[in-house]
Amino acid sequence: MNDIPAEHRLDSTLDLMGEGYLYIGNHCQKHDSPIFRARILFENTLCLRGAEAAKLFYNTETCRREGAAPVRLQKTLFGAGGVQGLDGEAHRHRKAMFMDLMSPEGIDALVARVNTEWQRALSQWEKSAEVVLFKECQFILCRAVCAWAGVPLPEEDVERRTHQLAAMIDGAGTVGPRHWQARRSRTDAENWIGKLVEKIRRAPEDYEDGETDSALIRFSLHRDEHGELLPIHVVAVEILNVLRPTLAVSRYMVFIAHALHRWPETRPALDDSEAVHAFVQEVRRYYPFFPVAAARLRQDTQWQGYSLPGGTRLLLDLYGTNHDPEGWEAPETFNPERFMNREVDAWQLIPQGGGDHHINHRCPGEWITIRLMEETVKWLGSMHWQVPEQNLEIDLSEIPALPESGMILREVRARR
Repeated sequence: MNDIPAEHRLDSTLDLMGEGYLYIGNHCQKHDSPIFRARILFENTLCLRGAEAAKLFYNTETCRREGAAPVRLQKTLFGAGGVQGLDGEAHRHRKAMFMDLMSPEGIDALVARVNTEWQRALSQWEKSAEVVLFKECQFILCRAVCAWAGVPLPEEDVERRTHQLAAMIDGAGTVGPRHWQARRSRTDAENWIGKLVEKIRRAPEDYEDGETDSALIRFSLHRDEHGELLPIHVVAVEILNVLRPTLAVSRYMVFIAHALHRWPETRPALDDSEAVHAFVQEVRRYYPFFPVAAARLRQDTQWQGYSLPGGTRLLLDLYGTNHDPEGWEAPETFNPERFMNREVDAWQLIPQGGGDHHINHRCPGEWITIRLMEETVKWLGSMHWQVPEQNLEIDLSEIPALPESGMILREVRARR
């Protein structure tokens, strides 16, 4: 068996934070290997990238999620007790609760609400000299997803709740004030949702079958694989696992505008659904979203000529797999044509995880993400907008990454 290449440092956490999305890819290239060993957060960790690595990582017989994610991510991004940390039957049962929301009718209903908010936003933008697209898209999505999920959101609370959800994402991979703000925001948001769950559970008989379609009511009354109601704080975590990832799509919305501005020759015809879809898939492949996913090996495993010790934490490079030269031709070139008439490999394009949505830890909201991005292409394509001088650089050492300016648009007008 081959020796696993290793980083000979006491701890590589600062390297990971300094290189950000590029860390695993840089060191895989340095070692000429799809895997290397490093100490991260003072724990031996195997870092991997590529489609074959994704197949290993998402093999439920080989890897588990329990105890894999660092505590700081549970305290900010995921929440304690959520579906991301479950395995086996508990995971399948909880995942089904999310997948039930992903019916074509359910997705259409969310898209309709988002489009209503787009129309409202556009009417306001036409009265403004300029807008920061990232901020505006967060408000669009927060209003829409709360209404869709059945979470009451008075207009006077929109800004506060939007900022709370955004802080969980923005501060998840940081240290210092941003991280602590993310923790405070999660605590406040879980308390907010928890009170709504308590209200439903005090009088469950008030919710007739025809009124239980919202995520809030479904999750509040959901029973686990043992027939027990979920703890209130876990329900709050899972409701936030609907709201927060939807808000995160605002980053993809900004990346769409960034791509349309940077490569105008790639703009798809808005009436060509296949071209719009290909453009969206290339944005998802090319731009940075979440950098890595974590798991643990259940037992000693042989892979690609290497012996992997059981119990070791794995970090799968999501961004690096989407840019892996072994899997993509000219991966650093933005080229939507690569997705025309092409079946997407479940292990190769993995910005939101790999494998099967029902079985593996692949984001159940991926279909929603794609639909909302396709609508964003159409909305931005139906407007006149100018891009003033600003800093549009995307610093890949920043997690999560975004154009420094948040993508400022000027003179936004609907095409008459």
